[in-house]
Amino acid sequence: MEKYTHKVLALKYRPKNFGELIGQDIVVETITNSIKLNKIPNAYLFTGIRGVGKTTTARIVAKSLNCKNGIENLCTNNMCEHCEGITNSNHLDVLEMDAASKTGIDDIRDLIETSKYNPTSAKYKIIILDEVHMLSKQAFNGLLKTLEEPPPHLKFIFATTEVKKIPITIISRCQRFDLHRVPIKVLVKNLKKILDSEKTKISEEALILIAKAAEGSVRDSLSLLDRALVSQKVDETQIDQKFIRKMLGLADRSKILNLLEFIFQAKHKESIALLREMINEGVQPANFLNDLLEIIYFIQQKKNLGDFDSELLISESEQNIINSISKDIDTKTLVVFWQFILKVIEEISIVSNPILSLEMLVVRLIHLKDLPSYETALETLKSKNLYVENNSNNYSVEREKKEKIIDEKNKSNKITKNQIKNTIQTKPNLSSLEEKNFIKKEIKKEKVLSFVDLINLASQKREVQLKYDLEKNVNLIKFTEGKIDISFNQNLDKDFVRNLSTKLIEWTGNRWVITLSKELGEKSFSEKQIITKNELLNNEKKGEVYKSLKNIFSDAELLEVKKKSKN
Repeated sequence: MEKYTHKVLALKYRPKNFGELIGQDIVVETITNSIKLNKIPNAYLFTGIRGVGKTTTARIVAKSLNCKNGIENLCTNNMCEHCEGITNSNHLDVLEMDAASKTGIDDIRDLIETSKYNPTSAKYKIIILDEVHMLSKQAFNGLLKTLEEPPPHLKFIFATTEVKKIPITIISRCQRFDLHRVPIKVLVKNLKKILDSEKTKISEEALILIAKAAEGSVRDSLSLLDRALVSQKVDETQIDQKFIRKMLGLADRSKILNLLEFIFQAKHKESIALLREMINEGVQPANFLNDLLEIIYFIQQKKNLGDFDSELLISESEQNIINSISKDIDTKTLVVFWQFILKVIEEISIVSNPILSLEMLVVRLIHLKDLPSYETALETLKSKNLYVENNSNNYSVEREKKEKIIDEKNKSNKITKNQIKNTIQTKPNLSSLEEKNFIKKEIKKEKVLSFVDLINLASQKREVQLKYDLEKNVNLIKFTEGKIDISFNQNLDKDFVRNLSTKLIEWTGNRWVITLSKELGEKSFSEKQIITKNELLNNEKKGEVYKSLKNIFSDAELLEVKKKSKN
């Protein structure tokens, strides 16, 4: 039976030399020149997101250093024994190790011991450490000396996605190269080249969607293409933009534009109906929100700059919709829309049903469209305030006039009324009653003669936070009636001084001066209580009562001493 081994596209079309490596031209040029000039660093460090070619570049560098034909005639098809061994990961002098599985100092010790020996057949012994940030602190420290002064035949190549986790002492001993995200145009060109080799066809719009979804990662773009080609083999139909959108859970851009038109026209039912239609088609909430942000970005670019990036392939019909929307919408509204959409992106990770968040977003955006601007709201508020002030002024003038008329009538009637009054009919004097009630209602003023009085008063008034701060976080320096000098610790409430001043005025009827000082001051009230309690305990333990009790009950222990109350 014939064996057939399927190779995924990411491995099948993995670059074998610098000429096949895409999107990293500056890195390629720098490394090539350094090898040609024989200015080779002790160690290379390649950083970047997943799938941009870090490990691939490391292998190509290993080939370039050991190829029999040299860097200028690097093997392409007919490979020498070194290039073939490195490609197949079985070269004796090129050790490729996953630092995620060998993280300890013992692994690094073994590595350093083997690196001391000369290479068996190649010019350089090369150690490739992938995901090097996973090494332990001890393992990194074990590498330092060898990395700075390695034997002439030894070279290190490190690859990582998280360069911030690598100690600066390691980074400073390496020649660092940052591999950037590959542009969409370059990814699409690479995908077309692979499709020609595979003898299959996919529409350019579909390839652009795949390249966008890859987010600058070559491996991700090939994995998505592989997934699409498998579907094509089953269905035997040409892959188009519609299929890729379904595969990735992306909404049709024209439908998103129509949804925005409905939102801007405040058509509630139509907006919700169109959103539900897109959800039924398999749109993922996160993808939908990101596409919505992209459309908002296009609209603001069209409105403010007059043009937008054509790299993402916007059709003529979509451009017309964007043009019409940009004429009728304000930039401030677009900015608010952007903020609300970002907020919902955070929400969908919390809400159990993210589709509800999408519908509520549409409702909010519809109502946001009709909100007045800040300037309009301010002008309206000012005009209303002026109207209220005028009315109140008119009302007060009329009231004064009426009061004058009533006073005059009262004066004229008072004379006649007083003439016919008798003792039974005489009404009590209201002013005297008010004075009596005021005396009764007058708050009793407290006297605070010591710091302890202040703490007790705070307790009586049920000011829990104030009492807690006075006992725990305040160190008294000096206390006189009307003035308190204190120092404090870092746990003191930020509003302590203001609250204490307010309460002292309320309780004592006088203003108090509270001075904060850098002096140490006395121990806090609670600390003093603990010291007093311990002193009482120690004194009692020395007494005869405790000793006689201990003789009878050897396990007994004195925990607390209470003073007998005078009552």
